[in-house]
Amino acid sequence: MTHLVIAPVLVPLLTGIVLLLLRGMDLRWRRGLALVSVLGQIALALVLTRAVADGTILVYALGHWPAPFGIVLVADRLAAWMLVTTAVLALFALAYACLGTDREGRHFHVLFQLQLFGLSGAFLTGDLFNLFVFFEVLLIASYGLLLHGGGRLRTRAGLHYVVINLAGSALFLIAAGIFYGVLGTLNLADLAVKVAAVRPENLPLVRTAGLLLFGVFALKAALVPLYLWLPAAYANTSAPVAALFAIMTKVGAYAILRVSTLVFGTGAGPAADLMADWLLPLALLTLALGMLGAAGSDRLRVQTAYLVLASVGTLLAAGGLGTAAGIGAGLWYLPHSCFAAAALFLLADLIARGRGDLADRLAPGPVMGRHWVLGVLFFLCAIAISGLPPLSGFIGKFLILRAALDPALAAWVPWCLLAVVLAGGLLALMTLARGGSLLFYRATEQELDPGVQTPPPTGAALGLVAGLLALGVAMTVWAGPLSDYTTAVARQLLKPADYVQAVMGPRS
Repeated sequence: MTHLVIAPVLVPLLTGIVLLLLRGMDLRWRRGLALVSVLGQIALALVLTRAVADGTILVYALGHWPAPFGIVLVADRLAAWMLVTTAVLALFALAYACLGTDREGRHFHVLFQLQLFGLSGAFLTGDLFNLFVFFEVLLIASYGLLLHGGGRLRTRAGLHYVVINLAGSALFLIAAGIFYGVLGTLNLADLAVKVAAVRPENLPLVRTAGLLLFGVFALKAALVPLYLWLPAAYANTSAPVAALFAIMTKVGAYAILRVSTLVFGTGAGPAADLMADWLLPLALLTLALGMLGAAGSDRLRVQTAYLVLASVGTLLAAGGLGTAAGIGAGLWYLPHSCFAAAALFLLADLIARGRGDLADRLAPGPVMGRHWVLGVLFFLCAIAISGLPPLSGFIGKFLILRAALDPALAAWVPWCLLAVVLAGGLLALMTLARGGSLLFYRATEQELDPGVQTPPPTGAALGLVAGLLALGVAMTVWAGPLSDYTTAVARQLLKPADYVQAVMGPRS
């Protein structure tokens, strides 16, 4: 069972290599291989989830080198939760790309698999330097995917994306170098032990490295003020890539949760809770600015990108509570936000294809093919993202608001979190209602120019959007078991000693 840990990393890597070698093969065969690979990754993630559901932490030591000297992959409840979310989201994004988007550039399927390789490795690695390596792998793949299909706006957004992430990578290396120079290790479990016992003269350097890491992870998560790269990048790339990118910001959120609880948790001595004072205020500000950006957007895809930003703020606001209930609620909300945003990105693409030169601009235009089907799907997306019952967004926000009422929290926390989350939900509802009115209710019967007419959206494309929304329905139906699981994930996160013991072995 321990060897299962490396499988979610190997499968997309090997698939990407095979697809590169078979690049001259008929596209239908390459699509089939890519889809089978993603289905296999879903199966592996589910098996791994079952293996760690009882609290077991599986450790895979590459080359059988023991920690902290060798590289280790670690699977716990949090890693399994992220793997399942990523693989399921990837299936829908890839299936949509196979409807024709993958023809717009070279090596789409190779880059897609390498992106999944980087994501899986980032969730499983137990080493800070290899977290950097997997970040670089997924970022390099994302550069290619972002530019897939070309175009002026896409190239300009891609350039900004590359430059700012290169700056983040440089800061990551500096932070890792400080940790290694002061503590002599980059293994996360070993860092947790050595940070707790750091000598007073080295404490300022350790705190500096920790805050640098927080800045890097905040950049990956698009936390305020490091979010300006996200709207243009997500709004101007192709629809299936934007749908997959819904999980990209959550990698930064995952890294913040992992490092803040494991290395700088309550047992970290004088460095304890290093990120706690920053996380909640910045998360609430990110949520507020994300919603304001969505309200001020004049394109549906830009609006959706800002809603992704707001979802990051909501997730990290829950994590910033620092309690099992808060972190568990945020982790429950995480897959919902990914699926809902992905559905809206795909739907925005179908709407843009049916409106000629107007594309996804929020302005009255001609009646689209399958107008009513698109309208119903947009209505369901709006309900899901706004957090209205009966879809999963309502349960996620309810769990977060309930966690904020913990009497052990500072007096200002419940009031601020409730005000921002509820106001954000109301603003999202108003924003999406306005967009739906402009796109559907005020649509005219004018004919499109024959030169820009496109066929109505296919049943397969509409079915994929509906499938993503159906995942939200499934999360609502099984809300109890899923909530119990995410609460168990949070409790395991808040007991870093179990992680340290699993990786390093019993300590005298």
